[in-house]
Amino acid sequence: MSAHILVVDDNADERSDVAQMVASLGYQITEAADGSEALRKLASSQINVILTDLVMPRMDGIALLRDLAARGDKTPTIVLTGCGSIDHAISVVHDLNAFWFLEKPVRPGVLRALLERAVQQNQLLQQAELLSNQLSYQGVLGDLIGDSPSMKEVFSIIRQVAPTTASVLITGESGTGKELVARAIHSFSRRASGPFVAINCAALPEELIESEMFGHEKGAFTGAVERRAGCFEQAHGGTLLLDEIGDMPVGTQAKLLRVLEESKVRRLGSTQASSVDVRVLAATNRRPQTAIQDNRLREDLFYRLNVFHIDLPPLRQRKNDIPAIAAGLIRDLNKKHSCRVTQIAPDVIARFQTYSWPGNVRELRNVVERATIVAGEGEIQLRHLPGSFVPQPPGPVQEESRDTLSIRVGERLEDIERAYIRLVLNYTNNNKTRTAEVVGLSVRALHYKLNAYEEDKSKGAAAGSDSSPT
Repeated sequence: MSAHILVVDDNADERSDVAQMVASLGYQITEAADGSEALRKLASSQINVILTDLVMPRMDGIALLRDLAARGDKTPTIVLTGCGSIDHAISVVHDLNAFWFLEKPVRPGVLRALLERAVQQNQLLQQAELLSNQLSYQGVLGDLIGDSPSMKEVFSIIRQVAPTTASVLITGESGTGKELVARAIHSFSRRASGPFVAINCAALPEELIESEMFGHEKGAFTGAVERRAGCFEQAHGGTLLLDEIGDMPVGTQAKLLRVLEESKVRRLGSTQASSVDVRVLAATNRRPQTAIQDNRLREDLFYRLNVFHIDLPPLRQRKNDIPAIAAGLIRDLNKKHSCRVTQIAPDVIARFQTYSWPGNVRELRNVVERATIVAGEGEIQLRHLPGSFVPQPPGPVQEESRDTLSIRVGERLEDIERAYIRLVLNYTNNNKTRTAEVVGLSVRALHYKLNAYEEDKSKGAAAGSDSSPT
């Protein structure tokens, strides 16, 4: 929908000429003969920019600007001024915070440029107001919930960076809500009406990731049976999230860096590069500096993406946010599953707040979703929770419960790691993909470690057999 411009002038002919000129630029038009009528029109219509003459009967342009300021109305206003009154117009712009002035007779080229800038200014003001309202409402920003100091800091950075085009690197453990942060930045940006595209760099085979990102031409490689646009082209005019950037092959990172620097992308098998207008956000569950030291993340790419840095805290560090998060989840899950759950019992909340949540908010959502379905209506009670919330007796690897590990001073790191991985495997019912997410490994690396453990176990058994009496 095009922007809506209010043209205010007591001279009907001049007002009509300006209105026709504005309409020819693709904008909606509303006209007013003086400041009083303009205020009535503002009250009944969503106006994005005001074009007003200064000298008018009843309420002139200066009185209109003063009234708008008193009301807290920040709609960008362009002052129309006749020849010989430029100094007066500049004074009005300065003293009354008008957007700019425009000398009569109005020139179409100048008018177009000023209106484009004023409309952009109006969009930024609206986004800032919406963002402020979101932030003041019980610690809610988009789908993010939290009133803890760490989340307030996250919200503050989102508020600062969203209206800009700056790149943002989002870090945090798996399940903390990194994609929700990216979606919030997109939602409160000028690109909100454009596409939001997310690609998980860890979920794609190395041989396919460049095709997914940059696209390919028909016949570019075996299996390329048709031309395909990559994520950059799909996100043109919007936002692209590169999730788990630390798992992207280093060679692909070099090509990505070039696309970011040139804003041009070339499909595989093509000799032509296409311009793309994309805001890039990146996320990783790895510590960036560690990934750089391990040669998994290019340092130049890190600095290119890390204009702003948002580090999401794990849920165990903001347990006071759990009641509000759980309540928000129940509202969504009631709609999804046609349930009528009204609240969570205090002892359930207490259990939630003593649990370590290795899977963070994603795990909390899974637990609450199951409990919502099991309860169906009324109150979620302890009996509706999965068995993992019932303490278990100590096991052979010093498990104090199904989610707690006891470590004695003097244990070797490799033995601690092995015990922890087995503990998480037990917790996830041997789901290796879920286990890899919780412990911060790729599925391939987890399988490698498990195979090594089995080999060690086999060698130990063989050694014991060789030394046994015959």
